Amino acid sequence: MAFPIVRHRRLRQSAAMRNIVRETVLTANDFIYPIYVKYGTNIKEEISSMPGVYRFSLDLLEAEIREITSLGIQAIMLFGLPDHKDAEGTSAYDPNGIVQEATRLIKKWAPELIVMADTCLCQFTDHGHCGMVHLDEATGTAVVDNDPSLSLLVRTAVSQAEAGADVIAPSNMMDGFVSAIREGLDEAGFSHVPILSYSVKYASAFYGPFRDAAKSAPQFGDRKTYQMDPANAREALREADSDVLEGADMLMVKPALSYLDIVRQLRDSFDLPIVAYNVSGEYAMVKAAAANGWIDEKAIVLEKLISMKRAGADLIITYHAKDASRWLRGE
Repeated sequence: MAFPIVRHRRLRQSAAMRNIVRETVLTANDFIYPIYVKYGTNIKEEISSMPGVYRFSLDLLEAEIREITSLGIQAIMLFGLPDHKDAEGTSAYDPNGIVQEATRLIKKWAPELIVMADTCLCQFTDHGHCGMVHLDEATGTAVVDNDPSLSLLVRTAVSQAEAGADVIAPSNMMDGFVSAIREGLDEAGFSHVPILSYSVKYASAFYGPFRDAAKSAPQFGDRKTYQMDPANAREALREADSDVLEGADMLMVKPALSYLDIVRQLRDSFDLPIVAYNVSGEYAMVKAAAANGWIDEKAIVLEKLISMKRAGADLIITYHAKDASRWLRGE
């Protein structure tokens, strides 16, 4: 055979050889673990559509936090279920709201654990939308009102920062939300608190189990007027570019698996850390297939997480974080 002969398999001959030439590495430092908290006592209720994921009352939360930190996970994303909902989501910015109370406790138990507070109104509004709603008299339809919603989101972000949140993570997809929250945080003395923007959040069918977990399904219509059309890619760059100009410190793509091309485009276009959200529906599909014996859960999970890193994500929000951390250290 004529020279040159390319032998790609030379660097695949043993586990040690594959290890030393591996391009992408996954560690527990890459993970952000979502946590759901609610009012009540002695509550640890499994979410039926997400086996292994629970809603915790505050009195049982400490054990979960201790387990997370023992696994080397550095950050959590905090979601709260209030005991009161209204049209303006007032529980979201109540200084004694469920997220604020949980944040104060977590920072007492584990000061070094990074608490990221999801900043949205959908769990706290009686209509389930991510902003204020008004009736358009001309059409008779309900409309999510962008600009009045911003002031409520700012109040929510500031109250979360006052409670000790390390990162504000606005997920509402209102136009101008990063600029408004950045200004509000700075004016309140929290210029040091970073914003992880849900910059590219698609109107996805993969969110179903989350809406069950957080009790946040819209009571009418859908979120397609403010979340992105799954068919659009160039628009994702416009969304992210706006957030960069408005002061975002990190950019998120949500969901992850069906949008790895978008993760790569953001990685190639921006120097900020990129976060991929491995969402509830992606988790639920794996758990269902594994429960039926159709897949090797460990192998599938680690493969899909490495795909997110390979696509360009610096961090991954994932419900698999605890299991993946154990697997990566050989447990």
